[in-house]
Amino acid sequence: MNWLNSEAFTLFGQHIKWSDMIGNVIGLLGLAFGWRRSIWSWPTQFLSGLILFAAFATAHLSGSAGKQIVVMVVAVYGWWQWNRGKDRAADGQIAVRFATWRERAVLLGAAAVGTVVVAALFKAYPSLSWDPWPDAYIFVGTIVAMYAQARGMVEFWFAWLLVDVVGVPLNFANGFAFSGFVYVIYGALVLWGMRDWWLRSRRAAQPVPEGAPA
Repeated sequence: MNWLNSEAFTLFGQHIKWSDMIGNVIGLLGLAFGWRRSIWSWPTQFLSGLILFAAFATAHLSGSAGKQIVVMVVAVYGWWQWNRGKDRAADGQIAVRFATWRERAVLLGAAAVGTVVVAALFKAYPSLSWDPWPDAYIFVGTIVAMYAQARGMVEFWFAWLLVDVVGVPLNFANGFAFSGFVYVIYGALVLWGMRDWWLRSRRAAQPVPEGAPA
């Protein structure tokens, strides 16, 4: 497994590792599946988390490796949630919607409290993270985004955008340059996905005229 953390190539003076490249390309594919509301988003994200866990654990980045474990757990939950088939749209895919104000308050509260708690943990055990606050922010933000995706909430895209704002510079600083480049692509994909889910949620909320075909 040592080859995973070996250098694949150099891009703009940045040393790209195989694990960093493979894990993030698969993660990017998982987000694209999420945009298309395909259930394959979840096993793809699980595989990405598994590869990145191996990469971060080998590099002794315990906090980042721990995040990938949580990502894999949430991916299993997302697979289960979407596979239940209860909240499906007319096209057979998962139905999407905006969260209620109560759900938004819960998501924001969980993100704020979770970030403080995880940052405190990282500061208490410095070996877990070199940058406690931004690491905690990304750690918790990723979980919140994936949970919102599992529930079919349009807000999941907003959460990913907020994660990207911190994730891009942090990955470059930690030597995972390909992660930084991929986060930039994530940003563009998130904007497209957000628009698609937003429009779908509006169409789903519109009443069907009486006598109109289903």
